[in-house]
Amino acid sequence: MKFRTIGLNPDSRREVSALALGAMPFGTGVDEETSFAILDRFVEAGGSFVDTANNYAFWHNGTQGGESEALLGRWRADRGIGGEVTIATKMGARAKAPGMSFADTGKFENIEGLSPKAIKEAVDRSRENLGVDKLDLLYAHVEDRSIPLEETVEGFAQVVADGSVGLLGVCNHFAWKVERSRAHAAAKGLPGYDVLQYQHTYLRPRTDRPARRSPEGANGFVSGELLTYLTENPGLWLVAYSPLLAGAYVREDKPLEFDYDHPGTPNRLAALREVAKEIDATLNQVVLAWLIGGDVPVIPLVGASSVAQLNESLEAVDITLTAEQRAKLDAAA
Repeated sequence: MKFRTIGLNPDSRREVSALALGAMPFGTGVDEETSFAILDRFVEAGGSFVDTANNYAFWHNGTQGGESEALLGRWRADRGIGGEVTIATKMGARAKAPGMSFADTGKFENIEGLSPKAIKEAVDRSRENLGVDKLDLLYAHVEDRSIPLEETVEGFAQVVADGSVGLLGVCNHFAWKVERSRAHAAAKGLPGYDVLQYQHTYLRPRTDRPARRSPEGANGFVSGELLTYLTENPGLWLVAYSPLLAGAYVREDKPLEFDYDHPGTPNRLAALREVAKEIDATLNQVVLAWLIGGDVPVIPLVGASSVAQLNESLEAVDITLTAEQRAKLDAAA
């Protein structure tokens, strides 16, 4: 396993595996026995970075979420897992009441949001679910347009100050909001967002199409603005969720998301297939190797519903693409 150091503050930074494991379906779509087996295999292979959220997976059983966190808490207790495994969670998108649909939570008034009060309540709930005194990494899951960014920054700083949270991160925000939030934190001497989590893969999405909570365009995808922001701010890391597009690279019965339906996609896929054939690897493995070995600091976040799926992703960590192979992949447009 390869490792990365996340966090800018020497007192709170953490060393994590170069591949992160997503636990979204654990405890709902993936049963407990299988979830434990996947987590055990990940740790056995040197994995030390696990990702969840306080609203996973509310849409499965009509709850408010928390099943994934609770399963991870049981796994930690059963296996005696401590600080050697970094568990990241998120808050802000949890449904305010049980029984809401995924579409319902696309409306800001139906989710918990990012007020200081909501942050404190979410932190306490997640610590209880995970069975920890301190959350390793807490993300602002989605934007909250109902309160000033500065209030959110100060609310997150408070839970760091009281020892409830270590590192802070942000997901699915427009790049200018990330910068404004981090600038406010810096000006006030407060902890800011050190880790960014967005959807990122080899194929390029269209970001001009409206998103669930953002009619101006998709703010959950990595854009050129976000990539240059990461390049210009050394020490920040991007955690790339859905890098394998839920199996769409390798499953003929799984269509690509409509955001990737544009003239550039066939050329990118052709280049990907060429490189995969050259090195006798799967398309998924080439995607992960491309992400891990690039100039922009990226930690792919992979899901798995079986140990076999996880093993395929783990093998990608040891693949090093040549300069020529990377150039071929990068040039395809």
